[in-house]
Amino acid sequence: MSNGNDDKDVGAAGAALAASTSSITARTLGRSLFNWVAGLAILFFLWYLGGLWIENNPNTTNFKDFGPIPTFKAFPELWGIGKIQAAVQTSGYRLGIGLLIAIVCGIPIGILLGRSRLFRELSNSPFQLIRMISPLSWEPIAVIVFVTWNGAIVFLIAIAAVWPIVFATAAGLAKVDPAWFKVAKNLGAKPWHMVTQIILPAIMFDILTGVRLALGVAWIVLVPAEFLGVTSGLGYSIADARETLSYDHLTAMVLVIGIMGYILDSSCAMLIKKFSWHH
Repeated sequence: MSNGNDDKDVGAAGAALAASTSSITARTLGRSLFNWVAGLAILFFLWYLGGLWIENNPNTTNFKDFGPIPTFKAFPELWGIGKIQAAVQTSGYRLGIGLLIAIVCGIPIGILLGRSRLFRELSNSPFQLIRMISPLSWEPIAVIVFVTWNGAIVFLIAIAAVWPIVFATAAGLAKVDPAWFKVAKNLGAKPWHMVTQIILPAIMFDILTGVRLALGVAWIVLVPAEFLGVTSGLGYSIADARETLSYDHLTAMVLVIGIMGYILDSSCAMLIKKFSWHH
């Protein structure tokens, strides 16, 4: 009889622990959601105060459409004519291609930096020199070299995004235990097996961290790169709204840029969390 009572006690304790854990998790999620909403509310309240100040100041009253209320009213209009969808699609395509080129080039270069001392010593100075050049400084050269503006913009995104991926990959590889490579070599692993079975799984967290940083840099470069020479994209939409004095449209497109950037960054953060060794 005592064994049956003990089992019941253990079951009750387990159920109580599960309920307590669930309650703590719910409270944590609720607090995080509240803080997230509160942070946005504070931001928009400050924006609203700034809009009121602009509207009530005689020197800036012509720019009152920068405020949040005119901006939110402009969203249905821009969405209805398809301007937001077209701009996001065009800029997203340029960003995706440029970032893909940066990933395809950056990961192998980063692996070489991490595995080859000779390559690291030879390339350190040139890479650091090129990395410190502002990506937009390449624009006059890119316009000459590439036939289309799309090609030039993709190049600017790629040249900006490749460096965070390169150095994050190399830094991640430097933390890998050298004994892993010795064991794999003794077991007859080929270079391709080294890359696919040891290196990439071991440094995936670092690669994704580099991609997240690269995405932020590329997103910043994308908009000013679209100010000139093209007739589509988020940057062009902002420049066009400025030229036509449609300030509500301008701030609406700026807000779209912020929302899209936030979504992309959050997606990268979730992938990083998934591939984290701690997780």
